[in-house]
Amino acid sequence: MTATGRGPTAEPRSESGTLRRVGPPARRFLAARRTVLARLAAWSLVESAQTFLVGYGVAQAVDRGFLAGDTRTGLGWLGVAALAVVLGAPVIRGVFAELAGLTEPLRDRLVRRAVDQSMARALARPGDGDRAAVSRLTNQVEIVRDSFAGLVLTLRSFVFTAAGALAGLFSLDPALLVVVLPPLAGGLTLFLLTLRPMAAAQRRALNADEALGDHATRARGGLRDITACGTQAETARSGARLIADAAATSRVLARWAAVRTLALGVAGQLPVLLLLVAVPWLRGRGVTTGALLGAFTYLAQALLPALHTLMTAIGAAGTRLLVVLDRFTVPEARPSPDGAAQPAALPGRAGLPRPPVRSPLPRIPAPSQRVPAVELRAVTVGYGARAEPVLDALDLRVEEGEHLAVVGPSGIGKSTLARLIAGTCAPWSGVVRVTGRTVAGRGAAELAALRVLVPQQAYVFTGTVRDNLAYLRPDAATSDIEAAVRDLGAAPLVERLGGIDAPLRPDDLSQGERQLIVLARAHLSTARLLLLDEATCHLDAASEARAEEALARRPGTLLVVAHRMSSAVRADRILVLDGVRAAHGTHRELLERSSLYRDLMGHWSRTGG
Repeated sequence: MTATGRGPTAEPRSESGTLRRVGPPARRFLAARRTVLARLAAWSLVESAQTFLVGYGVAQAVDRGFLAGDTRTGLGWLGVAALAVVLGAPVIRGVFAELAGLTEPLRDRLVRRAVDQSMARALARPGDGDRAAVSRLTNQVEIVRDSFAGLVLTLRSFVFTAAGALAGLFSLDPALLVVVLPPLAGGLTLFLLTLRPMAAAQRRALNADEALGDHATRARGGLRDITACGTQAETARSGARLIADAAATSRVLARWAAVRTLALGVAGQLPVLLLLVAVPWLRGRGVTTGALLGAFTYLAQALLPALHTLMTAIGAAGTRLLVVLDRFTVPEARPSPDGAAQPAALPGRAGLPRPPVRSPLPRIPAPSQRVPAVELRAVTVGYGARAEPVLDALDLRVEEGEHLAVVGPSGIGKSTLARLIAGTCAPWSGVVRVTGRTVAGRGAAELAALRVLVPQQAYVFTGTVRDNLAYLRPDAATSDIEAAVRDLGAAPLVERLGGIDAPLRPDDLSQGERQLIVLARAHLSTARLLLLDEATCHLDAASEARAEEALARRPGTLLVVAHRMSSAVRADRILVLDGVRAAHGTHRELLERSSLYRDLMGHWSRTGG
């Protein structure tokens, strides 16, 4: 049992990492559909010509028609502009027809990918299922298809509309471009510069929101366990930290949204204002009234709406597309060298930064090659995304039938270790196994009958004494219940209450009496692994010794987070945690080589235990 270093961690999810994963398959997908892209470009060229004709027609109608006193010519050019607008309907129809040649194959490919992922996870972790499969097959696939279609339409429209409008401005008078292009290019550049940080902020906000929602779901579903384990304050602190993280990411997102709004204002509003201000200068250079009206038409009717749509679509649909595609492109789970399925990439908790890892210490060989009752491999865990780990790269092996005591200063991680093994706490990294089976963050259902956690705050409920004692073994015979009561030394308490069928009210019991009831309940259970997390702290030393000895005699493994150092003396082996390294051995061995253990024993002896 020792602290050891972890293996290399994978690159955390980021926009650049997502682009590297998404980019190659996206290029292959588009390369295989060159014909569809060519037809889509042809329809878009028609749209570009349509944009050109609208503004040019307005300019010629004014200059050659109405201002020249030729109404018929003016109406003719307006008719050309109107015809260009009307012809936009078949162009849009053609664009949507070709768009289906891109979106539907993409949808089919994503559905196949989702099915493959679900099957791979089912093979890697039999019985676990894939909770995200339905979402990927329905909601996420549709999000990708709709977002992709929107981006194609928007990008295509902006590129070809801008080409038509800029060509029209140049044809009317090159001086118009001198006024319009600088703010347009400046706003667009500022917008492009915000894309990566804005997307990163959106991802962090999404991760923080998911982490907060997951915490709320777990807390709501585990209220009874939280109360029983006495972890209300810790749960509240975790929730407060997650709320603070979510608020911080929302503020960052709001700041980048403000910058994006500024970019939209520069590119979308400033060209019109500058054109108005520059009218005297342009008129002095010979720009006609019709050319000015045509320029305003290009800006107001074509260029600026297309730009606004582009910024909005890329800012919303583009980021959403990347985030959802990331779910389809994360590498599949692969077996680890010891046969357990491990994800190919292990991102930080909820996508947030991991705390630093301490220097590795040498590994001590396992005492046996049999399947251990408890095994931890390079387990690191803490509370809060930016907090120091409570346990850092801890290895631990507890043999079947062994009695292990865990000691160390207060707050060093002893209770956290018990919760990890019980499945009520998930590690940041590493693997926790009970009887060879991996313990999930919430505890695997099939492991529930194999282990019992007895916390410091004993959970006793209103009912009969039998109900409380047989809570973990409802079919227990009366003789078995009475035997457990005798072994734990709880017979006088049960007799005072009126027997095992007498009513029991928690308020009638002291904290020590509640602990006796719960310890007898654990003794009566069929679980082969008992975890006592200072579960005897309200008992006197003699009652604690009798209870621990009785629990150690029952078949199975006993792990005791010690309240008194006398618990360590009674154990087969002892694990000493001090926040830097873990020492283990028998009582005699640790007295020789662990200064912390000697200090703990000396303090306990001086204070009388």
